Amino acid sequence: MNAFEPALCTVTFRKLPADEIVALAAKARLAAVEWAGDAHVPPGDTSTARAVGRLCESAGLKTSYGSYIAPPSDDLSAFEPALEAALALGASNIRIWPGTRQRDSRDYSAEERRAAANAIRDMAAQAIRHGITVSLEYHPQTLTDEAGSALNLIEAVAHPNVYLYWQPRPGLSLDDAVTEIARIGEHVSHIHVFAWDRDRKRFPLASAADYWQAALAAMPRSRWTGRRFAMLEFVAGDDPAAFLADANALRQILKLELPPGATTIADGK
Repeated sequence: MNAFEPALCTVTFRKLPADEIVALAAKARLAAVEWAGDAHVPPGDTSTARAVGRLCESAGLKTSYGSYIAPPSDDLSAFEPALEAALALGASNIRIWPGTRQRDSRDYSAEERRAAANAIRDMAAQAIRHGITVSLEYHPQTLTDEAGSALNLIEAVAHPNVYLYWQPRPGLSLDDAVTEIARIGEHVSHIHVFAWDRDRKRFPLASAADYWQAALAAMPRSRWTGRRFAMLEFVAGDDPAAFLADANALRQILKLELPPGATTIADGK
């Protein structure tokens, strides 16, 4: 598999300004930052996007754009401002939400699924003209809230410029995570990394190190050919100190550094 590099989703720090986030990411020795389209880099705001892009370039950080475009509720005209922001940012990838927010995949009709697939295909075709990939959030209450629905959507979209993210649903067991990864892994571009229980209580990432090492080891070879990022998301207490500790744990999980000595215990979070 392509090795994952450590990164950050800025939704983790919605209230922090961009320059402070870049400083934290650089201090944590991350490789990339995914910028939130609903917080730090609004769609269509190319001035802000360019300024943030310059900050990242100066710090040696690659960028991705985390949009909240949600086809089919959002169409190609809604995607255009997100694409403009991504281009100004210098991002190589745009994340979008497949389906209407807060809606389970099982509740969609066949016609609604076709509409979503058609919209995503149009967005992917527009993005590829600018050398930007499109990745679908893998999240509860989307059309990618479980492996079967995600694979059906990828098949219906049938566009080589569309990929999947992966993240475990809160409380997902390691066995189920490994099974899920085996099914969708060939389409996975990037992943979101966190340590939550099923009640969404947050824990230090080090407490789930064995879980994440096993999940990553199960990731099959992907058709994705670019750099791949494991993006930290939502640390305990939204605390920069917790983030720096989690970033250190992530580097150890990714085998970029030797662990300090103690063996972590998988807790399934």
